[in-house]
Amino acid sequence: MSGPVSQFLERHYRHFNAATLVEASQGWRQLLDSGGRMFFTMAGAMSTAELGLSLAEMIRQGKIHGICCTGANLEEDLYNLVAHDHYRRIPNWRDLTPAQEQELLDQHLNRVTDTCIPEEEAFRRLEHVILEEWQAAESEGRRHFPHEFLYRILRSGKLAHEYQIDPADSWLVAACENDLPIFVPGWEDSTSANIFASHCLKGNVKSPHVVKSGIEYMMELATWYRATAADSPLGFFQIGGGIAGDFPICVVPMLHQDFGAEGVPLWAYFCQISDSTTSYGSYSGAVPNEKITWGKLGIDTPKFIIESDASIVAPLVFAHVLGW
Repeated sequence: MSGPVSQFLERHYRHFNAATLVEASQGWRQLLDSGGRMFFTMAGAMSTAELGLSLAEMIRQGKIHGICCTGANLEEDLYNLVAHDHYRRIPNWRDLTPAQEQELLDQHLNRVTDTCIPEEEAFRRLEHVILEEWQAAESEGRRHFPHEFLYRILRSGKLAHEYQIDPADSWLVAACENDLPIFVPGWEDSTSANIFASHCLKGNVKSPHVVKSGIEYMMELATWYRATAADSPLGFFQIGGGIAGDFPICVVPMLHQDFGAEGVPLWAYFCQISDSTTSYGSYSGAVPNEKITWGKLGIDTPKFIIESDASIVAPLVFAHVLGW
């Protein structure tokens, strides 16, 4: 069944990037209909762009089976959950002067394009709760991945009284409720990690090893990939580029070429939404066929690249996959 959004897309999106959007969505549905699963990667500032409004439903309806995201996207969905009323949108963000940018800093408003994240209400509201989790884990001899610490906080209900949006619109809440596998390479490049490093320096957390590392994430991903791909084809849908995309897609050549595993299937589907122009030496701007030479995709793997703004394109793709 196709709802009005899907019907609109199929009637009007017939050429160029528009046609690729529909074809990629249809490919996603075909993969799932044939018993396959989808792995989703998220770079950029999609959580601050409130992608959770549609991504959460994709998770709840079983259209996504694993996620790789930056540390910023992991934490910023939680920030939006507990501090949404204090965010400030800047419609004329292109016109800001350096002095106006300084004024935002003085007000503890950290700008991401047209949206300012409120430092005190977002970062500090989470800090004392996550510090308690880090310290408790250390005292009890436990170690967890970054996303597991946030899962523990959500499940504890410690922040529930702080929610400022419907938790149904939080992709992290949906992922937690479904115990979705999440992989966060380069977590060190995030506000939460900066806070963690500061507490390690202060001695409030004695060892940085209480938070599991990116290498351990790759090992976990390799185990998950082999178990999942053995039962069903596994697709790869990528928003943006960078570490959120390159880290997980490399698990296949790692297993083949470095670990020496045999019979590990390639990714069964590939789509990337990117506004990066094709350029020399660029990962974000590399065409999908280049991934064949790295042992990530095969000759016959369905491949799509939608060259557009993900904040526009991704909700439409999701709507089509959901049959809206």
